[in-house]
Amino acid sequence: MSDNKQKRQPQNQKGGEGKVPPRGWMLLIIIMGLIPLMMMMKEGSMRNQQEISHPKFVELVESNLIAQAEITYNPQSSLREISGEYIAETESGQATRIPFKIKTSVSEELETKLLQSGKFKPVEPNTFLMNILYAVLPILLLAGIIYFFLIRQVKMAGKGALSFGKSKARMMVKGKNKVTFKDVAGAEEAIDDVRELVDFLKDPKKFQNLGGRIPKGILMVGAPGTGKTLLAKAIAGEADAAFFSISGSDFVEMFVGVGASRVRDMFEQARQNSPCLVFVDEIDAVGRSRGHGMGGGNDEREQTLNALLVEMDGFDTQEGTILIAATNRPDVLDPALLRPGRFDRQIMINLPDLRGREEILKVHARRFKLKESVDLSVIARATPGYSGAELANLLNEAALQAARFNKKSISMHELEEARIKVRWGRERKSLAMTDDDKRHTAWHEAGHALVNVMLEHTHPLHKVTIIPRGQSLGSTMSLPEQEMFNRQRREMVDMITLAMAGRIAEEIESGDISTGASGDIQQATQLARAMVCQYGMSDRLGMVQYGESSEYVFLGRDMAKSKEYSEKTAQEIDDEVKRLIDECYGKAKTLLIDNRDKLEIIANALLEYESLDGTQVEEIAKTGKFTPPPTAGSDDSMKGEDSSEPLPESPKPIPPEIGSGLGSPAPAPL
Repeated sequence: MSDNKQKRQPQNQKGGEGKVPPRGWMLLIIIMGLIPLMMMMKEGSMRNQQEISHPKFVELVESNLIAQAEITYNPQSSLREISGEYIAETESGQATRIPFKIKTSVSEELETKLLQSGKFKPVEPNTFLMNILYAVLPILLLAGIIYFFLIRQVKMAGKGALSFGKSKARMMVKGKNKVTFKDVAGAEEAIDDVRELVDFLKDPKKFQNLGGRIPKGILMVGAPGTGKTLLAKAIAGEADAAFFSISGSDFVEMFVGVGASRVRDMFEQARQNSPCLVFVDEIDAVGRSRGHGMGGGNDEREQTLNALLVEMDGFDTQEGTILIAATNRPDVLDPALLRPGRFDRQIMINLPDLRGREEILKVHARRFKLKESVDLSVIARATPGYSGAELANLLNEAALQAARFNKKSISMHELEEARIKVRWGRERKSLAMTDDDKRHTAWHEAGHALVNVMLEHTHPLHKVTIIPRGQSLGSTMSLPEQEMFNRQRREMVDMITLAMAGRIAEEIESGDISTGASGDIQQATQLARAMVCQYGMSDRLGMVQYGESSEYVFLGRDMAKSKEYSEKTAQEIDDEVKRLIDECYGKAKTLLIDNRDKLEIIANALLEYESLDGTQVEEIAKTGKFTPPPTAGSDDSMKGEDSSEPLPESPKPIPPEIGSGLGSPAPAPL
């Protein structure tokens, strides 16, 4: 790294802290501190002197016992200050010197005798210097106080005001960042794309000889927790170049023009350290589309965005600065920011698939102590839709649970319990449910479980439980057998049918209904409306998209849009959604009434054992008989220390399982 980089580096530290005052002021402070110290030392030495009377002093002079002394003359007084040492005899007979002082009037005859003895020295007091010192010292003290508490604060305030426009980008020192591409898993395609940046920075001539130009900007797009920031750290660890990192919110300030000034200063620092990488996290904080928002556009934010656009690809741009940005809201970014020449390349970092989840688990498992019997591929198959951050949290939760029970290593039981805890929440053992609530919950979940195993196009049932977790009083968990990338119409119809089964089972048991099916109703409605409006799965309305997806909401832009279909079409959409749900409701009700005996067996088994495996529910649905599990009263049939039940493979992008129980939160939309 060049000397220029080393000079720029201290500027990235937090300014204004620990600055050394000028040398002149340091010297003045030392002198002002030494003078009182010397006066205190002199005063302390004078305190050790014995004050004697005039007769004793005369007696000592006549006895020739004065060893040495000084006579200080005071022009403003006739008294003389005499200090020195006289000789005295101790009890053991040895001679010793004792310091003394006296302030008395001395006759001319005695004074002449003292001076002629050679033991007394006359001392003239330096009154001129002392007067100057006494006159100047208070002024110096007052000036120092004024400087440090007033003038210096004003100067620092001025520097602080001027520093508002300085970039807050932090330069990453090479050697401190130990993250490399080996620490990033589940994003092989993204790693291949960004590896070109590292290769170009190490050997730019290899690309330039072919006429190639390095991308000026790379935008990493992905859901939260997929590893965008981790990938940027890996680029910094691999690249032999300067690396600046900053958050999009660091450009935002209460003062006008500060954001644009910080953008210019950041690129100025980057040019001085060229070639270099600049990473902007959460760029949507400053890169939102211009001209949108409640009440019109924000001029200050748009100035910041304009400065960013000009610096990336304007009239006076230079090669050597590569901007890497990350966001999970690409829909709100300004089109001018996304065009080639600014962000030349967009890298999608999706949720990991089965192989990616297993690799991520292996990377994070390096710092955990796992049992040899632990099979991470089983956990990978059982964690569909988990991001890298969620998988890391899963391992951490398993470690915390193992430590809570004083175990020396993590087993499959802790991993399975952590998986359920991360997805559905922790067991609410303290929740006091009445017998009626438990019975309603058991029948509700029994309805979901029975319909799940009887329908042809549903995912295999994994487990059903009436133990409260998170906001739900019970859960019916189903996991797909293999990776899925789209859904069939009959599969979605069966999912709506499955969602209706809980309410129907409650009504069969008690003749009444409760609020526990609110989450099921919401999920079924969203699924049916998506089939009609987005996926073209309605024969009545055809293959037409009615309205845009509401997954991302941009308030100012969306409010300005007019409705894209008529009121008549809206009525037809509502009728078609209701028709789909009613048909699925009737299908689920027929299945449960025809198999009421099996439904009752499942509900009673849940009331007794609280949890059932999918295989046990399938046995009841096929034979009408229930084989009790080996251990009763447990939340999880995988309570064995080394239990590793093979869980089915599962897809990447699925919502929480249908039938998440009474009082369950609404599932994520498709």
